[in-house]
Amino acid sequence: MSALIPTWVDGSLIALDKLEAHQRGLRHMAVSVFVMAGEDLLIQRRALGKYHTPGLWANTCCTHPHWGEEPLACAQRRLREELGIGDLTLTHRDRVEYRADVGGGLTEHEVVDMFMARLPERIALDPDAEEVMDTRWISLDALNAAIRADPARYTPWLRIYMREHAAQIFA
Repeated sequence: MSALIPTWVDGSLIALDKLEAHQRGLRHMAVSVFVMAGEDLLIQRRALGKYHTPGLWANTCCTHPHWGEEPLACAQRRLREELGIGDLTLTHRDRVEYRADVGGGLTEHEVVDMFMARLPERIALDPDAEEVMDTRWISLDALNAAIRADPARYTPWLRIYMREHAAQIFA
């Protein structure tokens, strides 16, 4: 199911179908969330039914804001929808841009608002099986080592975030 997302076309921000934005590799808005409990990051494995990067590990959650939706509201919505997590205090960490081939002729060219939540302990999750096939709490050192050992198991954007933007996200 596709949605209208904020996308730049010929220098103007317009509402465009999400799949079309990915097919054309157009620059569009996105949101990524990172939830930490102590020293561990919550990551998720994308469901096999996802139209790109199925079965790969990603950050806590990520998505595209609907047309007219504020990034913070989008981040909170997606935490509820994907993982059953509500009422977290999210802190805006940065806005970054990246471009990555995600397979199947699709390209993510995203301007991403990144949000962080720090929790004193792990919380109960209620993942939506159509979105998430598995979750894991992992230290940043162990995640970096796992990505180095087998990068193909991780989404392109998670690899980019950990390689190029970890200081902004986790500082």
